[in-house]
Order: sequence, then C-alpha cells, then structure tokens
Amino acid sequence: MSIKRHGLNESKGSGRQTLPFAKATEADGWLYVSGQTPMVDGEVIDGGIVPQAHQAISNMIAIVESAGYSVADIMRVGVWLDDPRDFWSFNKIFAQYFADSPPARACVQSAMVVDCKVEVDCIAYRKAT
Repeated sequence: MSIKRHGLNESKGSGRQTLPFAKATEADGWLYVSGQTPMVDGEVIDGGIVPQAHQAISNMIAIVESAGYSVADIMRVGVWLDDPRDFWSFNKIFAQYFADSPPARACVQSAMVVDCKVEVDCIAYRKAT
C-alpha cells in the first residue's frame, strides 16, 4: 500500500504560516481530509456560524474534489462547534451540501485553537483503481 499526501506544505494558518501537515492523505481508495476552519488566505473570515460554516465546508469539499473525489464519496464528517447553540444553524448549512448523499457524522462542542466558530474534517472513499 502506498500513501499519497495532498497539499503538503500548502496549508496556511493565521499569519500565513505554513502548517506541518498535509491537507489530505490517501491510500487504497480512502481519503482522510485534515480539519478545515473558515479561513481564506490564512485568515478566519468575519461573521457568525452561517458564513463560517459555509466557508469551512467549502474548504473541505475543495480538498476532496482536488484529490479526484466527489461529495458523494464522503463517508463521514467530523464537526467541532465552539458554541452548542449553533448546532441547528449549522445543520441547515450542512444539509445544503449533503442533501443528496448524507454522510455519517459526529458533532461535538470544543474550544477552537483559532478564533472561529466551526471546524470540519472528513473521510471519503472510492474504489481504488
């Protein structure tokens, strides 16, 4: 089995620092996407849970698609919310992206390492060729 690393040294954190991990790793048809926050160009976007949820999910899906997978290939999503009161608002946004092929999901409250409302990661699968 070989492991392919996507986006190595491309992840940028606050202040545009290069982060020491791949955006995703792939092996035998499985794709593991690193946690995505609502960042654009290394900075968290303004706004509450709605714009931040859209951005975090969009960032995650962009990595999935750049690796040659699709939203339908996403098997599981992990969600971390800073404030549990954002759960229902997040669900509305989440449903917009996954209505046709909902994945399994876990959602927990967690203090964030960066000043944002949400972080998401995922595992995707497609038959290896």
